Order: sequence, then C-alpha cells, then structure tokens
Amino acid sequence: MNPQVLRRFIFLMAGLTIVGFIFWNIAPGYFSRPPGDYETEIGSLRLEDGLYDEALAHFDQALKEQENHRGALMGRALVFLQTRRYEEALTELDRLIAFLNETLEENDKTGRGALAAAYANRGAALDRIERYEDALASYILALKTDAEVVEGPGIVDKILHDTKHLSSVRLRAIYIQKQLKLPESERRLKIPELDDRQRMHKP
Repeated sequence: MNPQVLRRFIFLMAGLTIVGFIFWNIAPGYFSRPPGDYETEIGSLRLEDGLYDEALAHFDQALKEQENHRGALMGRALVFLQTRRYEEALTELDRLIAFLNETLEENDKTGRGALAAAYANRGAALDRIERYEDALASYILALKTDAEVVEGPGIVDKILHDTKHLSSVRLRAIYIQKQLKLPESERRLKIPELDDRQRMHKP
C-alpha cells in the first residue's frame, strides 16, 4: 500500500475519532433536555390551540418526569383558568407559589418571572370567584415580584395579536382598589365583557 495513502487514512481516522469523542461528550448537553421540558412545551402548544384535555395530559406527564416542574404546574393552572375550574387553578397556583418561594435563588430571573406570573394568575382566579380583596393582594405581589413580566402586552404584541384591549395587572389592581373604597352598593367589580379579556400570564 502507498505510504502516503496510509498516512492520510491514519490522519483521517484520528480526526474522526477526535470529532466523535467531542460529539459523544459534549453533544448530549445540546440535544438532551431537562425532564419534563418536552412534555411541557407540547402541553403549551395544545393549550394555545384550546385542546385542554390534551394539554393537561402532557402537563401531567411532565410532572411524572419531574416533580414540581414550574412550566407544567403553571400549564395545569392555565388549563383550569381557561376551563373556569377556578378552585383547581388556585390549588395549582398555591402549590407553584409555595415551591418557588422555597427554592427561588436571588439571581434566578426566570424563576422570579414565573413567581410574578403565578401571583398574577392567582389574582385572576380570585377575581373570577369574587374574592376581590384577595385578588388585589395577589396582583400587588405580582407587581412587587416582577412588574415587567405582568405589565401586559408590549407594543409588538398589540400590533401582531390585537391585544390592545387586554387589561394589565396594574390597571386591574388600580380599578379594584378604587371600587373597594366605594360604598358596597356603588361598587362595580364584575364586568363580564371586560373580565373575559383578562390576560393569562406565562412565565
């Protein structure tokens, strides 16, 4: 065999071995995902499509793969909010809020956003069952935790998704606060045509 061909073959095999070794040791970090993330992503897509039973099944599977998965707990709560199962939504949100408060690290911006969204959604659930003082307290906690996350749709969302009529947490909190100061007979806290436009928050 020609020595030059043999040498090229050896270099080629050595190069492929090195590339294979790097791929074997590094690539799994790029291609594998934390347990529950894939199911949560599919559940979120089903939720957006209004396929609530399918979404719930995916979120449940995510929680089997990783107990207390933030996105899956939030997803379950959003399914319950969208299907008007408010007590179940509150149970899920209370679980998520307790978990986040126990485990949240100071520099975890994503976790802080998830906590703010959970408070905002809890406020919405309490709002719907006419527990207005509790709803206001949750809205205030959402704003204190991360106002930017719950401020309502930005200008891009308003243009692309016609969200200009959605209520922000801040506006709803101000409205409830003003109404609660009025005599009970003059309060108007439930406005179905506006309540239905209230935005649900994802982290």
